[in-house]
Amino acid sequence: MNYLEFEKPLAEIEGKAEELRAMARTGGGVDLTKEAEGLDRKAETALRDLYKSLTAWQKCQVARHPDRPHCKDYVEALFTEFTALAGDRAFADDHAVMGGIARFQDMPVVVIGHEKGNDTKTRIERNFGMARPEGYRKAIRLMDLADRFRLPVITLVDTPGAYPGKGAEERGQAEAIARSTEKCLSIGVPLISVVIGEGGSGGAVAFATANRLAMLEHSVYSVISPEGCASILWKDAEKMREAADALRLTAQDLQKLGIIDRIVKEPMGGAQRAPAETIDAVGKAIEAMLKELSGKKPEALIRDRRQKFLDMGAKGLAA
Repeated sequence: MNYLEFEKPLAEIEGKAEELRAMARTGGGVDLTKEAEGLDRKAETALRDLYKSLTAWQKCQVARHPDRPHCKDYVEALFTEFTALAGDRAFADDHAVMGGIARFQDMPVVVIGHEKGNDTKTRIERNFGMARPEGYRKAIRLMDLADRFRLPVITLVDTPGAYPGKGAEERGQAEAIARSTEKCLSIGVPLISVVIGEGGSGGAVAFATANRLAMLEHSVYSVISPEGCASILWKDAEKMREAADALRLTAQDLQKLGIIDRIVKEPMGGAQRAPAETIDAVGKAIEAMLKELSGKKPEALIRDRRQKFLDMGAKGLAA
């Protein structure tokens, strides 16, 4: 288990419980079961106390936890007959974005998502989930395909933001993000998005301009990272805690502001402690959102999606 900074007290308790079990396994004739169980109960209480009142910055840390299930995990668990489609037909294939045709509960769909990777090798290969222009152009190609064959689009958002490198800028990063956002607004099929970890900046908006947008309970969605915001406003990245509070980037804040439609509850301790349970909850949310949009005509889907985003400013001011 990888523990976050604010979970250190919990780490000590669970570590001691594991030590007692290890001692019991090695023998010695001493029964330490009751002591270990007592520490387990103490750890459960500590975990509940920690997660019942997380700050915005702590939620950022949970959203970035390396053990949270990633896009690939959701695709493998929730979709069948997944066929990956690669390349933007212009420059290259961006491994930070995965997508293709699949079946969701026997319904043909197009699924697109950011993939961060789960170890050093795959994180470098996936560029830590930061897409380049070719990634967004691949997404556009897949959305065009979905629109042509009347397939719902499901996107899974988990990115710190679009990649800001020199090559990405030279190949038209801003234009690619804008085109992807525009494509989200113009396709005549249901578009459903779930923020499963980080939803950072335009890199997230390019996939999340959807008819229905859900967030996991401890995920975050913001125009900029807390560190980036702090560097700009205070010239000090260490002010990220204050920035996180000011950005109102938690799922709970964004639901109040009318930015998202629903919150998907996570297991106690976050998605990283029970990935299968989390993935199942996301699957149920996707099923419910698809049902809400079933039977709607293309014109209604486009009109409702556009109006949803036009109304956001007014709802935010009212909140």
